[in-house]
Amino acid sequence: MQKITSFTVDHTKLECGIYVSRVDGDITTYDLRHKKPNVDMVLDNETMHTLEHMLATFLRNSEIAEKVIYFGPMGCQTGFYLLIRNADNLETKKVLIKALKDTINHKGEVFGNSAVECGNHKTLNLEKAQKEAESYLKILENTTTFNY
Repeated sequence: MQKITSFTVDHTKLECGIYVSRVDGDITTYDLRHKKPNVDMVLDNETMHTLEHMLATFLRNSEIAEKVIYFGPMGCQTGFYLLIRNADNLETKKVLIKALKDTINHKGEVFGNSAVECGNHKTLNLEKAQKEAESYLKILENTTTFNY
């Protein structure tokens, strides 16, 4: 059986950052790597779940909202995938940085924090998500490459 694309990346050499994982026609998949695979502690469920709620909402309400196809966590718990139609790498990074800053500065409830809106709303923790957003923001501000 043929390997899927993400299994062809050497995860022992992968650092934290933002990468173009693949391009399928007009859709670019970004690997938003928060944790160094098989080295760093993975994102815990509360942090990952809350970041998903916050960043997905901010990204889908940004100037590239109509281009956002998907934002969600990696099963390995080391980051997220962001799929953008007709992506521009620098624009995507700029919007992601703004979404991280908006998450860090957010006051009030986590978006979608109810049983009606979420299948497991009791596993949301804004403080943990804000701490992780600060950590990833520092990584992005010091990252210039988009290639594995």
